[in-house]
Amino acid sequence: MPDEKELTEKTELVLDDGRIEALEEFKPPEELYNDLITRVYKYHPSDDISLIEKAYRLASDAHKDQARKSGEPYIIHPLYVAIILADLEMDKETIVAGLLHDVVEDTFFTTEEIEENFGNDVALLVDGVTKLGKLQYDEDKIEVQAENLRKMFLAMAKDIRVIIIKLADRLHNMRTLEHMAPEKQQEKARETLDIYSPIAQRLGISKVKVELDDLSLKYLEPNIYYDLVEKLSTRKSEREKYVQDIVNEVSVHIKNAGIEAKIDGRVKHFFSIFKKMRNQNKTIDQIYDLFAVRIIVDSVKDCYAALGVIHEMYKPIPGRFKDYIAMPKDNMYQSLHTTLIGTAGQPFEIQIRTYEMHRTAEYGIAAHWKYKEAADGKKISTGEEEKLAWLREILEWQQDTSDNREFLNLLKSDLDLFADNVYCFTPTGDVKNLPAGSNPIDFAYSIHSAVGNKMVGARVNGKLVSIDYQICNGDKIEILTSQNSKGPSRDWLNVVKSTQAKNKINQWFKNEFKDENIIKGKDLLQNYCKAKGINQMDVMRPEYMAAIMKKYGFKDWESVLAAIGHGGLKEGQVINKMKELFDKDQTGAMTDEDVLQNVEENSPVKMLQKGKSQSGIVVKGIHDVAVRFSKCCSPVPGDEIVGFVTRGRGVSIHRTDCINIIHLPELERARLIDAEWEEETLEGSEKYLAEITIFANNRNGLLADISKALTEKNIDILSMNIKVSKQGIATMSAAFMISSRDELNRIIDKLRNIESVLDIDRTTG
Repeated sequence: MPDEKELTEKTELVLDDGRIEALEEFKPPEELYNDLITRVYKYHPSDDISLIEKAYRLASDAHKDQARKSGEPYIIHPLYVAIILADLEMDKETIVAGLLHDVVEDTFFTTEEIEENFGNDVALLVDGVTKLGKLQYDEDKIEVQAENLRKMFLAMAKDIRVIIIKLADRLHNMRTLEHMAPEKQQEKARETLDIYSPIAQRLGISKVKVELDDLSLKYLEPNIYYDLVEKLSTRKSEREKYVQDIVNEVSVHIKNAGIEAKIDGRVKHFFSIFKKMRNQNKTIDQIYDLFAVRIIVDSVKDCYAALGVIHEMYKPIPGRFKDYIAMPKDNMYQSLHTTLIGTAGQPFEIQIRTYEMHRTAEYGIAAHWKYKEAADGKKISTGEEEKLAWLREILEWQQDTSDNREFLNLLKSDLDLFADNVYCFTPTGDVKNLPAGSNPIDFAYSIHSAVGNKMVGARVNGKLVSIDYQICNGDKIEILTSQNSKGPSRDWLNVVKSTQAKNKINQWFKNEFKDENIIKGKDLLQNYCKAKGINQMDVMRPEYMAAIMKKYGFKDWESVLAAIGHGGLKEGQVINKMKELFDKDQTGAMTDEDVLQNVEENSPVKMLQKGKSQSGIVVKGIHDVAVRFSKCCSPVPGDEIVGFVTRGRGVSIHRTDCINIIHLPELERARLIDAEWEEETLEGSEKYLAEITIFANNRNGLLADISKALTEKNIDILSMNIKVSKQGIATMSAAFMISSRDELNRIIDKLRNIESVLDIDRTTG
C-alpha cells in the first residue's frame, strides 16, 4: 500500500473544496487564537471580543498542565473546536462554550463558576456537552454511551447549539484520530458513522457531515479508503478537464439564456463513492457519475429556467430527476437534481439551487437557527423550531424507553442514512416523507398514534390494498379506521419501517397488558433475588423504590414492575441499584437521596406541624397553608398528587404524572412536598376543573354528539376548542367541572363509545 503521508497529500489534490483538511501542523496557541478572532471578525457585526478573550484565558489556565495524545498542549483542541464553530458563523456564546467545553469535565472548574463568569447561556451549553460522571452502577460501554446520548438530546431540546458544539468537538477529534490506539480509532469512527454523521445530516450541515463520513471511512475501511485516494489521483487531470469542459459548456448556454449564475464542478466525496460501489456491487471504474456540477442562481424562477436549458443541452436519464425545491428534505435541504449523459457518453449530475439554498445546504440549522445580534445588542432567533420535529420524536420515545440498548437501537434506526425516503400524499394533498419500504401502517402512525391503533385497512390511489403494501413515490393514501378495532397486531412490528411506528405500537402493548406485566415484573425481581442470594426484604424498602422511580422517571412502583415485565427495564438493573443503596446505608455512606432528604428536613416548612388546609388537601408538615391547584395538569380528587413549595404563593398542587413535575430540574426537587386528599374531599360534592383532549375522525354531528354525552352526565362545559388537521383528524380540548376522578373516568368511558372517537387524553402539563 502507498505511503500514508503521500496519499494524504494526494487527498488534498483530489478534494480541494475544503471538506477534508490536511492534519493541522502545530501552531502555537496564541497564533491559533488570533486565527479564531480573525474568522469571527469576518461575519460578526460587533468588535467586542472581550468574552471570547476571557474564555480563552480561563481555558488556557485550566488546561495548562494537560496534554493531548499527540503531545500538544490540550488548549489546542478547544481552540480548533472554536475555529470550526467560527467557520459555521456561530454566535459569540457558542464560540465561548466551544473554548470552555472540556473545562467542567476535565478540570477543577464547576458549571456554577462558568455561569458566574460567563452567564446562564454559556453554562447551559457547556453542561449540555459535558459527559456524565461515572455512573452509580456497573455499566458496559453501551450503557454509558446511551446515558450520555440521552443527556445530550435533552440538552439539545433546550438549545440546539449544544449539538453544533458537539459536532465541532467530534470533527476535530476525528481529524486527529491517528494519535489514538487502533481499537479506539475503530470505536470512535463507528460511533461517528452511526450517531454523529447522521445527526449532522438531519441538521443539514453537509460541511461537517461529509468530512465526518470520509474520516470514518478512513479508519473503518482503510484499504478501501486509500485505494480510492490512489485511483482518483491517478486520473485527476483527465477528470478535471472533463468536468471543466462541462462547466464551460453549461456556462455559455446559461449566460445566453440571460440567467446570472455561479457554476462549478467537483468530484463526489469518498464515502458517497464507497456507498455507491457497495450498493451497486461495482468497482470504481464502473462508477461513472463521480462528478457533480453545481449551478447557483438568484431565484427559484431561475432554478427552473436553468433546468430547462440543461435538459435542452443534455439527455436526462429517466427516473433520476429529483425536485427538492417543491418537496424539501426534512433537514431543510432544497435543490434540483438531475443526472444527464454528457457529450462523451459519460453520466454526470447537475444540482441547481439559489444562493440561500446553497447556504442552507452547507450550514443547515446553523444557517437558520442562529442567535444573531441585533443592532441594539438583543438576541433574536430566526424561529426554525418546526424544522426539528425529528428531535421532538426522539425525546418522546426516549422517555418511553428505559432500556439503554433498546434506546440505542431505536436511535441508530431513526438516524439510519442508508435508508432512502419515499414521498406520498394524504387525501388532502399534504406530503408525507417516510423511510423507503414503508407501508400504510407507517403512514397511519405518522398522522397520529390514535389513527394507527384504530387502523383496519387502507386505500392507495382509491383502491383497497393490504396493510403491508409497499408505498411508492406519489401514492395517495387513505387510512380506514374502526372504533371496534382491538388495536395493533404484534405482527405489525415485523413489517413497519419507521422508528416512530415501532415505538408507538410497543407503547400500545405496554399499556394494554400492564396488569400482566406487573405480575411478571414481580416474579422476575423475586427470581433474580433468589438467584443472586439477595434478601428481598433488605432491598425492597420504600426509600429505595422511590430512588428507582426517580432515576428512571416512573410515577409509581407498578409502572416500574410493568416496565420490567415487558422488558423495557432489566430486573438486574433495579435490584443491583437497590442493593447498592442498601450497602451504602449499612456503611454509612451518603447517597443523593440522603442529600435531598437533608435539604428537605432543614427547610423551614418542615418545622411546622402536620395539618390540613381549607382546600381539602393535607400537606405534610404545614398547617392551613395557602394551596392552589395547578392549571397545567388540573388535579381532581382521587388523583395521586404532590405539592410544590412556591416562592411566596403557598403550595401548588400537581398530579404526580404532570410533565412539569416529571421534568423538574434536579435542584428544584427539594421543594416538592407530600400532599394527599382529605377523606371528606374524596366523598364530597365540591367541584374541580378537569381538562381532556379528544382525538377523532372528523364528521358532521361529531361536536353535537360529544356535547350531548356531556349534557346527559349533567356536566357544565366551561370551554371547548376544536382544530381539524388536513388529514381530517379533529382535536378537541374540553374543560368542565367534576367532583372526582371516578366521575371523570365514567365521562371518558362514555365519550369513547361515540362513533369516530379514536382516543382521549388528560392534560398532563
